Amino acid sequence: MFFNSLRYDEPVFRPPSEAYSLILQVTIGCSWNKCAFCEMYTSKKFRVRNEHEVLDEIDQVAGYNPDVKKVFLADGNAMVLSTLKILNILNHLNKKFNRIARISAYAIPKDLKNKSVEELKALKEAGLKLLYVGIETGDDELLGLINKGETAVSTVASLQKATEAGIKLSVMIINGLGGRKYSHQHAVNSAKAINAIQPEFLSTLVLSFPFGIDHFKKRFEGDYQEMNIMDLLIEQQLFIENLELNGAIFRSDHASNYLVLKGILNRDREELLTHIDKAIKSPELANFRKEWQRGL
Repeated sequence: MFFNSLRYDEPVFRPPSEAYSLILQVTIGCSWNKCAFCEMYTSKKFRVRNEHEVLDEIDQVAGYNPDVKKVFLADGNAMVLSTLKILNILNHLNKKFNRIARISAYAIPKDLKNKSVEELKALKEAGLKLLYVGIETGDDELLGLINKGETAVSTVASLQKATEAGIKLSVMIINGLGGRKYSHQHAVNSAKAINAIQPEFLSTLVLSFPFGIDHFKKRFEGDYQEMNIMDLLIEQQLFIENLELNGAIFRSDHASNYLVLKGILNRDREELLTHIDKAIKSPELANFRKEWQRGL
């Protein structure tokens, strides 16, 4: 949804499911912005927007579209703001939009670590119902190699706090993040972390190289060995085999994914594994995205 009166500090990113949401930039960029794989906010210097400017923008939108139902708080991790600042924004949104049903935001685990369960409960009660968190991997070695600034323990503990507060989680893992050398431990340990978190939504996308693989290798602190589609599918298969989830909605349908997978885990696990196995054994029959077929 586009609001012409808002002046965005571009580029602006949002999850696919927020396509029709009001995108409200409360921070600019990412407060961490050091991950080896991520180029989303490298053109920006992190800053917190003036609260009065944000509230004024809410007023502007409410003036010509008071029926907004969903709001996404951008940029990379709006949850870095103090609880009081977030509450002020949430309360103003609720005041101006009577039909609002959901407010969501990106978050990184350390944002949640710095907030108590009681604070998170207050945010949830004020309308913050969903957080999108890219944990990337649950493997400690790989977390260090990509300079994530987290461990598996810190990641799980932070996200469990959000769950305890009643906030739903949409968690993302990056297929191929460690290359061939780290593939097995990435798949197995990522599944362990996801099992401990038990998110409502889980997605995987494939590592991409917007500035070329050599650029990524310079930022990656290990021996990155490039993977082909079969390697990626085998890693995905191992990841799903090790999942033990209680009704998580799973999606692997990002533009980067070669094989589209959708289901509920663990209900549909065997069906998903069968689909992957068929693609591995008979790639010529698999319905890969056409733009990636040369990569086999």
